[in-house]
Amino acid sequence: MIKKQITIAIDGYSSCGKSTLAKDLAKKLSFIFIDSGAMYRGVALYCLQNNLFAADGTPKHVEIIQALKNITLSFQLINDNNCLLLNGKNVEELIRGTEVAAVVSKVATIKEVRVKLVMEQQKMGANGGIVMEGRDIGSVVFPNAEFKLFITASQEIRAQRRFLELKSKGIEAKINEISS
Repeated sequence: MIKKQITIAIDGYSSCGKSTLAKDLAKKLSFIFIDSGAMYRGVALYCLQNNLFAADGTPKHVEIIQALKNITLSFQLINDNNCLLLNGKNVEELIRGTEVAAVVSKVATIKEVRVKLVMEQQKMGANGGIVMEGRDIGSVVFPNAEFKLFITASQEIRAQRRFLELKSKGIEAKINEISS
């Protein structure tokens, strides 16, 4: 009998270190790291690439729901980096851009998108051996995970982390604007 490996669910606020912790933990344990937010960004990218937003930026709900059957998401380790594949293509850099960031929350509000991605995440983690991070991972996606962590940080630390992240990407930002 093959023993199931554990599942580690990491939840918490934005810019508090969930991804850093999850990546490091997965690497140390030789587990698969799954970034649930990247999956939502992947769907948002697909919607942008396929004109599934109205001229005013509103998501075309019916078309997006119909398009879900054409979207396949997976993760692959490429050059020691965990990369999202959208329909077999590495889109890791594309999903981190400002255009995707501007629409991902709109796509994530669509119930059918959330249902599909939660099912995909549960399927990815069915045999354990994963570290998954994101919102609602410990409460909705893996409520029975063997280890559940909720990461917090002060507003100042979160603003500093976000500022440094933007700066590393060449995006101009002011720390006082981020922390407000």
